[in-house]
Amino acid sequence: MYLLGLGVVLLLLKFLEVGPVAAWDWWVVLMPFGLAVAWWAWADASGYTRRKAMAREDQRRQARIDRSQAALGTKRKRP
Repeated sequence: MYLLGLGVVLLLLKFLEVGPVAAWDWWVVLMPFGLAVAWWAWADASGYTRRKAMAREDQRRQARIDRSQAALGTKRKRP
């Protein structure tokens, strides 16, 4: 997501001819978009996205279990 934000900012600076970005080549300005595509392709192919989603679900499930046990008064106190 950061790469997309950087790409949009650089694109606007190039389009509006602001600062030193106006003198840069277009391939330099558009590079963050290509890097974002490469990142997404790698994240999907390697399973990184799926592992992060599963970790978030596990964390939410454990928090729900902890809240339920605390509400029932059955949560064990760990030393």
